[in-house]
Amino acid sequence: MWEIAHQLEASLAAGRRVGVVTVAVVHGSAPRTVGSSMAVTEAGEVIGAISGGCVESEAYELALAALDGDLGVASTELGLSDDDALAAGLSCGGHLSVVASVLEPGAHAVREQLRLASRGRSARLDIDLATGAVTTADAVAAPVGTLRIARDDSSRLIIVGAVDFSAALATAARPLGYRITVVDARPAFATAARHPDAHEVIRAWPGDYLTATSIGPRDAICVLTHEERFDIPALVAALASPASFVGAMGSRRTDARRRGLLAEAGVGPDALARLRSPIGVDLGGVTAAETAVSIVAQIIADARGREGGHLADRTAAIHARG
Repeated sequence: MWEIAHQLEASLAAGRRVGVVTVAVVHGSAPRTVGSSMAVTEAGEVIGAISGGCVESEAYELALAALDGDLGVASTELGLSDDDALAAGLSCGGHLSVVASVLEPGAHAVREQLRLASRGRSARLDIDLATGAVTTADAVAAPVGTLRIARDDSSRLIIVGAVDFSAALATAARPLGYRITVVDARPAFATAARHPDAHEVIRAWPGDYLTATSIGPRDAICVLTHEERFDIPALVAALASPASFVGAMGSRRTDARRRGLLAEAGVGPDALARLRSPIGVDLGGVTAAETAVSIVAQIIADARGREGGHLADRTAAIHARG
């Protein structure tokens, strides 16, 4: 549900009830995880998805039935067994146990959890598997017969440099659930209007900001400025942090010079080895949007312990878990 939290809250804020179908159990192979949701508004608008596309029609009808009060039981299964999945079910095999719920505009406590999630903050909700009722969750373990969907604060993506590539990277990364910060010292460039998909735009010297802000081991830092006065202090701070990914944009010549300057600034060999530069996966991208896809692909591959490449050339599981 968290992946569509912003759209759900927007619909509820507009006074529209929403039917939501949430994955409770995944049986066999499926592209979505427990807690993934698809919603339908009273106007028939579809929000999100719970599979690769082949049980969405069933989920749509289930959400409408919930809105109309025509559900017999809130929990059911969608899709068929692996043998029959290609006929009617998940294209990759397996099936889903789901629970249908209705969110009401007046459920302010639930809406607050959705607001927190849409801002990249921790949130928790409980869904009664028998009735579909959605309530806020307390600190104790979820009661029997309840699906608890919870999230911690989002991993951060800190983008250094308020440039066209930065705006494209924020747009490409936001659907992945990152809490996105763009930081640049130049007021003319560091504006929210130029970065509509960033959660915040900070006007500060990047090196100072990275030294002062909280950075965790799940966070990523991408330096895209191409200016040594910004790049070097920012990378010194980034490589001293516990961030799981630190990357910098630039040509191979720029990268070689930058690594030399970082070494002169006291960055050791182990820290320099962490630097992903030139940043991105080799997709042959040229435009800002293509470059952003390349960078996001490398961040995902690093986080999943993959090297990238063509799935057709690999034998490992397609969908990494955890």
